Amino acid sequence: MIPLFKPHMPELPELIAILNSGALAYGKYAREFERDLSSFIGAVNLIVTNSYNMAILVALSALKIEIKDEVLLSPMACLASTQPLLSVGIKVRWADVDPKTGTLSPDSVIKRITKNTKAIIHNHYCGYIGYIDEINEIGREYGIPVIDDCIEAFGGEYKGNMIGNVGTDVTVFSFNAVRIPNTVDGGAVVFKDKSLYDQSILLRDCGIDRNRFRDDIGEINPNCDITMIGHSATMSDVNAYIGIQQMKEMPNILKKQRRNAQQWDEYLNTNFPKIQPIKRHEIYPNYWIYGLLSENKRETILKFRKLGYYASSVHLNNNCYSVFGDTNELAGVSEFNNKFVALPCGWWMEENDK
Repeated sequence: MIPLFKPHMPELPELIAILNSGALAYGKYAREFERDLSSFIGAVNLIVTNSYNMAILVALSALKIEIKDEVLLSPMACLASTQPLLSVGIKVRWADVDPKTGTLSPDSVIKRITKNTKAIIHNHYCGYIGYIDEINEIGREYGIPVIDDCIEAFGGEYKGNMIGNVGTDVTVFSFNAVRIPNTVDGGAVVFKDKSLYDQSILLRDCGIDRNRFRDDIGEINPNCDITMIGHSATMSDVNAYIGIQQMKEMPNILKKQRRNAQQWDEYLNTNFPKIQPIKRHEIYPNYWIYGLLSENKRETILKFRKLGYYASSVHLNNNCYSVFGDTNELAGVSEFNNKFVALPCGWWMEENDK
């Protein structure tokens, strides 16, 4: 059966040399990976981290969002997107989604904002980019920072601009094993504001200013004060080197996945005309998966599995989990979750697989 996900791994000719170099922590390869990502996205203020979890926590720390603060977001997301908020005592407040896309409903966001809302986290579900302009405008109107949660959306485009370079305050990426690019584990954060970026460099490294941390003989400098609570979030050079090699293949990976999506369009139009692919003219997904809506979700999943494709729901709406404290039903979330099916669309599929 053709899998829904498959970790990509490029050729790694320098890996053994790096492993034996004695220099494994954040260094020249991590800085090179940051430059590669910045060039690809078209964004300047970018840092890499050792995980998505650390990326979102660094972003929240830079925005000074703290324990008991309220954050507005969609329950249609990976638990890896939402659980980090609870781990630092942030209050999650759910907003509804557009049932045709699975992404945040601007109307619901406006209705759910309170005086305690400190950020809006905008998840781009399974690589399908949401209503960027509308959500960002809400953030500007209410003075609330917006974080684009691109855990599955790297390489996606909105109105011709690469995600991460669409005017959002903060953008967070995941480089987990089944994401693209895959660094085994890792993440990145892009800041629109350079002052937040400057803070993030300290925040991801335990609050340490590396320019002053050691004295003239290499000892820890007692005059270098630590003034902020930070995280141990720097990416290793090993993971970064894998990322560098991945980025060399990223244009071809995206090209293959978009080719596969086009073939799915044609196949479904001919063989399953009642099934509705997720489409919006403003977006160009990375096609991490190929998303569709079916009136009979279970039947559709089983039908495609019988045909040799591992169809799946991918995620479960997080408002069903008691740990978040809010299990109230949201109409758009329920409708979308009852219809959404993901089909394999990755780089590993051959042209004749459909």
